[in-house]
Amino acid sequence: MGLSPHLAFGYNIVSALKNLEVAGTVIIRSLPVGALETNCYVVGSPETKEGLVIDPAAEPDRILAEVKSLGLRIRYIIDTHGHLDHIGANDAVRRATGAPLLLHAADAPFLARPDPMLSRWMGAPSRFDPPDRFVTDGEQLALGPLTFVVLHTPGHTPGGISLYGGGVVFSGDALFNQGVGRTDLPGGDWQQLLTSIKQKLFTLPDDTVVYPGHGPSTTIGAEKRGNPYV
Repeated sequence: MGLSPHLAFGYNIVSALKNLEVAGTVIIRSLPVGALETNCYVVGSPETKEGLVIDPAAEPDRILAEVKSLGLRIRYIIDTHGHLDHIGANDAVRRATGAPLLLHAADAPFLARPDPMLSRWMGAPSRFDPPDRFVTDGEQLALGPLTFVVLHTPGHTPGGISLYGGGVVFSGDALFNQGVGRTDLPGGDWQQLLTSIKQKLFTLPDDTVVYPGHGPSTTIGAEKRGNPYV
């Protein structure tokens, strides 16, 4: 979660997040799941039906039902960062799809040692299997004819990443609609977050659609013009 007027608790985002969207040639299904209504994204290529799952936070049955309804073969499961409200269904979705789990190495400790109190409160596992491999800044992930570039965007966490491709960016908890990620948790760094936003995200085209970890979508241009925290 982050600094935003759009609080995860009680904020009505049904109209913004429940519809199937096609951004250019990218199929995107947005699902707010779990106690903090984390946005899990199921993304796919209409051409090849290859897909990926971003931030399987909770409710694995619901996520897998969306995958099935879209007829996708999941190639990757990607955590934008290692906070518990983004990883709760990692192992269940991995077992069901057989897809590898990807994460930045700097956030691996979050999976190895999740907070036990938060795990109980959120109904999440008390331990998580390690990722299948780590991603690095600038790495390209192919999804049929689509390519998503990994952008290392630390600050909310040391290993936070965003994924850019097809005219959209999945920003995790780095950048929200009129908000940014909080930096008062272990590993957070305010100056690092501002650098990530200004040097990585704000260099993308203004019409890039931003799909954040919580709350409604926005655009890079809108955030450059009006985000009060940047």
